[in-house]
Amino acid sequence: MIVAGEASADLHGSNLVRAIKRLDPTIGFYGIGGKQMEEAGVKILIPASDMAVVGLTEVFFKLPRIAKANRTLKNLLKNSPPDLLVPIDYPGFNIHLAGHAKRYKVPVLYYISPQVWAWRTGRIKKIAKRVDRMAVILPFEERFYRERGVDVDYVGHPLLDSIPQHLDKDEMTRKMGLENAYPVLGLLPGSRNEEIGNHLPVMIKAVEILSSQYPRLRGLLPIAPTIPTELVESFLKQSSAEISISQSSIYHTLTACDLALVASGTATVETAILGVPMILVYRASTITFWVGKRVLKVPFLGLVNLVAGEQVIPELIQDDLTPDRLAHEALEILEGGQKRENMIEKLGMVKERLGRGGASERTAKIAIEMLNLC
Repeated sequence: MIVAGEASADLHGSNLVRAIKRLDPTIGFYGIGGKQMEEAGVKILIPASDMAVVGLTEVFFKLPRIAKANRTLKNLLKNSPPDLLVPIDYPGFNIHLAGHAKRYKVPVLYYISPQVWAWRTGRIKKIAKRVDRMAVILPFEERFYRERGVDVDYVGHPLLDSIPQHLDKDEMTRKMGLENAYPVLGLLPGSRNEEIGNHLPVMIKAVEILSSQYPRLRGLLPIAPTIPTELVESFLKQSSAEISISQSSIYHTLTACDLALVASGTATVETAILGVPMILVYRASTITFWVGKRVLKVPFLGLVNLVAGEQVIPELIQDDLTPDRLAHEALEILEGGQKRENMIEKLGMVKERLGRGGASERTAKIAIEMLNLC
């Protein structure tokens, strides 16, 4: 049983499933996931789109679906237990599910750690009791778990396997017909509907401001598979800015960009691996932000800055996220000079700290090892 409740987990889950199948093609998979896991051969019992939430308000509206999913998987763990449960991130649901697995003697390999080092650190006690092994993807997580008595393996970041390593900016620019454009801005407002509403209007207005300084500016907007195209188009139609929906992959799109405006999350790590200068943005409902501000125990919101141990990229959060402020930060980076060069250099350092490729293969070997012990 494999459980991926979000778009990024669907990607990592699909790569893990393929890696396990390469080691043992006879193993079957079922659980929660999206299109990519389904294509990898997972029988999807509940679509990940039913589970994906951002902020407390969206949790409230999706609570009935989440509760139903919990009951469904709990009954399966009890009445038709799998040989192994592999939860991927999605802590609110998956830590609870691991408790059911423990009760019914199903071993648990937790892939991609919940960010317990950042907030709600008390959850580590539940993880230690319910999870047999952790496969973590950030370098500092291994020591964190080991010091707290959890059997842990650092496997490296799975995005290093997914992102092509030798993309060429000039080539991508030519392929997209952007030879006469400068600057090219990537707009990545998020992978959930609520994030689009919170971030995209501010990004569009910032691009409008920047266009007065850069008449040849072009904006590219790759759409996450979880987002309806019509939703994005409804915002773009209200603006005269040169922003188009990118038909290329997110990695090809980012490679062509001089700067990216990126919602906090997995996309910031993808952008860092590609070495593209960026500005992190984040806005949530008032109550979500109020609660988060009081429970977060880390100096930065973005994983890029956390891995670096310093502020490498600007973070515009909540009330600081305004069109004027975003345009100002963008101008400082686009004007070149030492600030831009320093950012590119430190993004390279972040990529090195994320480790080498092979996360899916290493995690697959752990899964096979645990299955052989059953």
